Parts: sequence; C-alpha cells; structure tokens
Amino acid sequence: MSMDTPTSQTLDDAFAALTEKIPYISFLGVTFQRRGDEVSALLTYTPDLIGNPILPALHGGATGAFLEITAITSLTWVAALERIHSEPKWDGTFAPQPKTVDFSIDYLRSGKPQDAYARAIILRRGRRVANVRVEAWQDERSKPFIAAHGHFLLS
Repeated sequence: MSMDTPTSQTLDDAFAALTEKIPYISFLGVTFQRRGDEVSALLTYTPDLIGNPILPALHGGATGAFLEITAITSLTWVAALERIHSEPKWDGTFAPQPKTVDFSIDYLRSGKPQDAYARAIILRRGRRVANVRVEAWQDERSKPFIAAHGHFLLS
C-alpha cells in the first residue's frame, strides 16, 4: 500500500489492516471506530462474555483484555499515523505491536450483560515507553465500570 497524501478511505483501509493483525480482537468480538487519531472500541455483548451468571455480570478477564486491546490498538494507530504522514510513500507496514510492561485494572462496578465502549488516553508516548489510561463504560461515559493504567514498551 503506497500513498502520497492519505485520504480518509486509505486511512480506513490502513486501520482495518492494523486491527486484523491482532487475532484476539476478533475472538472477543471487539470492533473499532477511528476518528483521526482517536480510537473508540466496542465490545459487543454475547452470553459467552458472562463471568457471573447469578448477577449476571461480564467476566473480568474479558473486560480487562478489552481494555488492553484498546490501549495497544490506540498506541499502534498513533505510531502508524505518524509514519503515514511523514513518509512520502508509506509501504503499508506497521511498527511491531507495543509490549505490555504492566497493566493495572480497577474494577469499579459489575459490567452489565450489554455492549461496552472504551477509549484510551495516551498520557505520554516516548521513544521507548508509553503510559496509557483506558476506561470502559456502558450506559454513560461519565460512569466507567472498569478502568486501567498501563505501561507499554515501544519498538
């Protein structure tokens, strides 16, 4: 894939190629929407995601993985955008995925059996390490049910 000036369609194609590189995204049923450099994630509810059938509540491992996937995808996309805009003929390749150094999850309340949304905020992205905060919500963005903070090793 080579491009001179990236169009919205070529950026959409590049973003689709990026998300296809991570198999766990499709396994969990996560989809993404990009608006420029901002990435929003959707975890589509399925009964397989239930961890506690008595409540019922979403499984903590599935929601934690959802946040980590959102953080990694956001970091990878920001790096890809820099390459796309700085290289005269971008070759369609992406930098290797960031590697998780640590990832601390705060379970704020039970996740209801419904779709969940997440967005990552890149607090600092240096040459080697990135610091990211991620929150997921269901009904209201101002009421996250899970949040995480992580450090990632960049290549």
